[in-house]
Amino acid sequence: MIYRNNKRYYTLDNFYFEKFGSKVAKISLDAGFTCPNIDGTLGTGGCIYCSSKGSGDYAGHGDDLVKQFYEIKEIMDKKWPNSQYIGYFQAHTNTYAPVSVLKEKYESILNIPGVVGLNIATRADAISDECLDYLEELNKKTYLTIELGLQTIHEKTSILINRCHTLKCFTDMVKRLRERNINVVVHIINGLPYETKEMMLETAEFLNTLDIQGVKIHMLHILKNTKLAKMYESEKFHVLTKEEYIDIVCDQLEILDPNIVINRITGDPKVDDLVEPTWLIKKFTVLNDIDKELRRRDSYQGIKKSKISVPSDKKPGIPGGHHITNFRILKSMLSVQHH
Repeated sequence: MIYRNNKRYYTLDNFYFEKFGSKVAKISLDAGFTCPNIDGTLGTGGCIYCSSKGSGDYAGHGDDLVKQFYEIKEIMDKKWPNSQYIGYFQAHTNTYAPVSVLKEKYESILNIPGVVGLNIATRADAISDECLDYLEELNKKTYLTIELGLQTIHEKTSILINRCHTLKCFTDMVKRLRERNINVVVHIINGLPYETKEMMLETAEFLNTLDIQGVKIHMLHILKNTKLAKMYESEKFHVLTKEEYIDIVCDQLEILDPNIVINRITGDPKVDDLVEPTWLIKKFTVLNDIDKELRRRDSYQGIKKSKISVPSDKKPGIPGGHHITNFRILKSMLSVQHH
């Protein structure tokens, strides 16, 4: 299957043109939130790969959100004139505040002409019942997407990176959001310390069991002044080469449901902050090489969907001693477990 711009996977650009009939630019914002994994509510220090900006290194700066928006919009307009816009609440955990605060921040952006929706990046354990009610209301007024960080389905890795929530917590929140018809995009990370290619493919395959609308695939960034950087300095764990990353991403695309929109397929860390891998600096080379590899394989998103069997002993909370070949079984088992 060939998509817009000769892509062999379902890009966000493709989706936005289908939905809105024009280019849609996302404006990354820093609304000044913190995170329950930083302030001591769940943990301290955050996830080990997180920078001080809470994964919002390209978000705006300053207390005035509207000013942030217009400053970034001015840059975007030079590249994509006559675009529509989505306000992207990116930095830290963007539902981690009283609903009165969320309303003020979200709606200040929604009131800007040309804004057609909001993307809100958050954690599965940081959406209260009251917040869910508000998001359901908001979803009826604009195009709303909630972005949830999963990163991996593997419990050992999750503990290592200090995620501080379980897989069941994550799947429960996806279900609760979808019950209210709210779109969900999931973040996963390739190259987490000591994960194998098979483990990364298992994480991607698991996404097919969830009612999600999109995925962001990231390569692990080792950034200066993070716990991960200190760990890398002392342990020198393997960092994926560009060739390994491209191979894994293409395999993941082949098993992902073709209806899942690929919101991101690599990252572009700031050069001054990056320790490894330095090949990430050339983002468009990585994108082009993914395209080339899919063409070489004569392959596309979804061609191998649901053809991978997954060892039960690699799934968090799943009893060992047998082999799970059906993710619907895995999902049903997760649904009856407790935190």
